[in-house]
Amino acid sequence: MGRDFPLAGLLRLRRLQQDSAAGTLAAANADLRRAAEARIEAYGSLAATPLEAADAATLNAIAAARASSRSMLADLLASEQLKDAAANTAQAEFQAARARSVGLEKLEAKHSDAVAVEDLRTEQNVLDELAGTAWHRRQKEASS
Repeated sequence: MGRDFPLAGLLRLRRLQQDSAAGTLAAANADLRRAAEARIEAYGSLAATPLEAADAATLNAIAAARASSRSMLADLLASEQLKDAAANTAQAEFQAARARSVGLEKLEAKHSDAVAVEDLRTEQNVLDELAGTAWHRRQKEASS
């Protein structure tokens, strides 16, 4: 059995793909958080709009501001939904990349275990040989 894991190159590639997918997921989640914060801020500014109008011009300005805010909120909600979908896609891609890595990691662990068992077996054989040689030497010296 070879000492090196034969699929080490493929495992490195899978881990790089997993790291890349994790980075994409982190970026998508950050975008989603920013979109949610922008929506919350827009709701706050809409709530801060004065509700009482002193004259018709002020009433028209309030109505225009509210209409503009509603339009902006609709855009922010649509943007947030798109970013949520992107985050879900990135999550699925990360999970798929992780799944591809896990199988190879298990194979690597089995390979490492097999190498360790082989090392222990070799060491035990050497110890047995040394013990046997010493026993034979003592037997030979005792009979002389």
